[in-house]
Amino acid sequence: MRNWKNQDGKKHESKSYQEAKNDSTGDLTFDLMFIKGKIGHNSDVKIREFNIWDTDIKAAIIFVEGLSDKELIEKFILRSLMFEIYDEMKLNFLKGDSLNEIIKNRVLSISEVEKTQNLNNLISKVIKGSTALLIQGSSDIFILGTAKGKTRNIEEPISEALVRGPRVGFTEMLSDNTAILRQQGENESLSFKKFNVGNRGKKDLVVAYINDIANPSIVQAVIDRINKIDLDFLPESGYVEQLIEDNFLSVFPQIQSTERPDRVISALFEGRVAILLDGTPFVLIVPVTFNMLLQSPEDYYERWIPGTLSRLLRFLAAFISLFVPSLYISFISFQPGLIPTKLAISIAGTRDGVPFPVLLEALIMEVSIEILREAGVRLPKAIGPAMGIVGGLIIGEAAVNAGIVSPIMVIVVALTAISSFTIPQYSAGITLRILRFVVMFCAAIFGLYGVILFFLLLCSHLVILESFGVPYASPVVPYRLKDWKDFLVRVPLSMMKYRPKFMRTKDPIRKN
Repeated sequence: MRNWKNQDGKKHESKSYQEAKNDSTGDLTFDLMFIKGKIGHNSDVKIREFNIWDTDIKAAIIFVEGLSDKELIEKFILRSLMFEIYDEMKLNFLKGDSLNEIIKNRVLSISEVEKTQNLNNLISKVIKGSTALLIQGSSDIFILGTAKGKTRNIEEPISEALVRGPRVGFTEMLSDNTAILRQQGENESLSFKKFNVGNRGKKDLVVAYINDIANPSIVQAVIDRINKIDLDFLPESGYVEQLIEDNFLSVFPQIQSTERPDRVISALFEGRVAILLDGTPFVLIVPVTFNMLLQSPEDYYERWIPGTLSRLLRFLAAFISLFVPSLYISFISFQPGLIPTKLAISIAGTRDGVPFPVLLEALIMEVSIEILREAGVRLPKAIGPAMGIVGGLIIGEAAVNAGIVSPIMVIVVALTAISSFTIPQYSAGITLRILRFVVMFCAAIFGLYGVILFFLLLCSHLVILESFGVPYASPVVPYRLKDWKDFLVRVPLSMMKYRPKFMRTKDPIRKN
């Protein structure tokens, strides 16, 4: 063991290298040896040693090239610590004033300055873009905010296009996303709570809510579930969604994802909670009800009559997307007597020569459409849409000419596919596509009774399902007439006085 005097004139006993695994020893050589052993093998980690001003006190800075702003480091850290010394500061230092305090209060012109004594904390900060400043004889380490993240420009969300509405979408930078939410409107009650998620690859996660509106039990439930996340790395908010949802066996999404800040801020003012993860533009909203997945922000930007019409069309399209193929199968296979006579004769004529039963015929077309849809998504944007349209036309026409499927089946499948495109939420569209195949098999086995049985089971599942303590089928079950003002019909804004009752918000009044 050996002794040395620190900058304050006090004696400190140095720790061994093994003892320095967590806390700084104040011995620059030992501390740098530990840091180099952890991250020094990386070519992008830079360690710069130097003397402070014209003294013999050694210091070192550590930063990651590409993540830290080198111009900021050179101009406001190195130059200030190596060359720019004023007589007053030198005099204060010679009088015995703490060098740490002089550097922090008089030298470093950096907005973010944090102190730590933990070397592991230093390493975690450095690999996020901060710069660490170590001084010989001091166990205090300065963490300086010099992060310079790579990001793209703020653009219109691709996954949720609107005719009328803001052209602003979230980006992959968490700080940009929180700033965008702040810019939506001045509100001192907008609260952000930051968490660190991931055991090996750590990421920042923020929980956002309006403090004087959100139900504290919902906020606490979100925080508790986030604290229980135990995974090496979370590359996207979809991981968070799957780890904190209520029922992972349900096909319905219990958490809403969006790229639109206007959708998020509107949800926050309803008492909901938003979850933002660094590295993804998709923000999660909880709790969620099923009708939210069929609503669009544009419903509120237009006058209430066009907004209501658009919403009703979406509900109708969801019904068509889910049930029309199964109803066709049940009518043709089991209950042809329910079809008007002239239409039944016409359908029978078009099916003449088709070698497959109606279920297999429907499956051939539905699977073909799903494959084309998936191919259109994965192909480059320039040819993806064209591939979907041309492929659908060619396959449909060829299948009819070959006598594999009937023309009426092509119409049913095309109507179903077009209706599924009207669903604003991609995850909700996937849910309906999955359930469509289930109800088709029910119709092929039991006919119309199978479709009705499926519908009853579906309703039962929706009634039992919850999202963070809120019934998924609200406001239908439990029935609340006041909340129907923003369900199927979007009433005029002047009549929407109260926030949704099922949210149990602190302040239920939206408009006095």
